[in-house]
Amino acid sequence: MIPLPLAFGAPLLQARIRTTPEDFQVDELPAFEATGEGEHLLLHIRKRGANTVHVAKVLAKWAGLPEMAVSYAGMKDRNAVTTQRFSVHLPKRVAPDLAELASDEIEVIDSTWHNRKLQRGALAGNRFRLVLRDVQGDAAAIDERLQQIAMRGLPNWFGEQRFGRDGGNVPAALAMFGGRRMRKDQRSLLLSAARSALFNRVLAARVEQGSWDQPLQGEVWMLDGSRSVFGPEPYSDVLAERLARFDIHPSAPLWGEGELRSSDAARELELAALDDDESKALRAGLEEARLKQERRALRLRPALLQHQWLAADVLELSFALPPGCYATAVLHELGAVEDASQA
Repeated sequence: MIPLPLAFGAPLLQARIRTTPEDFQVDELPAFEATGEGEHLLLHIRKRGANTVHVAKVLAKWAGLPEMAVSYAGMKDRNAVTTQRFSVHLPKRVAPDLAELASDEIEVIDSTWHNRKLQRGALAGNRFRLVLRDVQGDAAAIDERLQQIAMRGLPNWFGEQRFGRDGGNVPAALAMFGGRRMRKDQRSLLLSAARSALFNRVLAARVEQGSWDQPLQGEVWMLDGSRSVFGPEPYSDVLAERLARFDIHPSAPLWGEGELRSSDAARELELAALDDDESKALRAGLEEARLKQERRALRLRPALLQHQWLAADVLELSFALPPGCYATAVLHELGAVEDASQA
């Protein structure tokens, strides 16, 4: 994995996170209200020390159904306390006793019926509460950087979770592109890792250039909170105003087959950032897999970013992020944060 540059200057702190699961709390923000009818039981679940796939398997066993009958909108961390929705397809609308699900890992907060299965990505975002312990660094400087992030946003990195333990998903993707056979679920994971690695390389070039939140000639713009893009078009006062109020963001490619939409300086930077041998191999593999060229915003603005010092060396952060964005991107801009759960 390439080292990721910092957008706001030198790192300010060293700290540890996830010394307990309660230090990393994530609440999924629902994208819709349940209908109260239908044959899909919608469960709002709090889990501790368990990943999403594990909970889905527990739900399938509880319902006496194949795992494909259980759906969820997004993946949540194992070493954390998280809340999220699951749907269980029960055509006869008969569910076993919910009390049977209660354990140290799983708590059912509520349940209701819905008229369709929960689709991947069907969430409005995630709300985070993170506690950093053993913080070393100047508190005033850390406060100031968090204020900068709240005002300006930060680079929209794909987090290290996307790349597997020790970044092993990218080498595995290269092996897959070289002919190694993979299961369908592994293949999907590795394709995503390859795309994410290429995106991060372009974003790294934009951060080093200082243009991650500024336009280049030939820019493709992404609408905030949407996958819709437009441009390139000449930069104007109207675009400058929309950029300043976070209505639009510069973007970079999620690689696939087809022509890059960017042009001029933006296109030149994207191709230069992906001109090394490994990037070329990842690009070729994604094109051969028939993924299409897409875009992702370069800039991320955490919503409702707040912080407080619980002790001289304990910092609590709270904020909300859109779907597909990573809390580790916020931590990265502060400094070196060790994941105690991986020690």
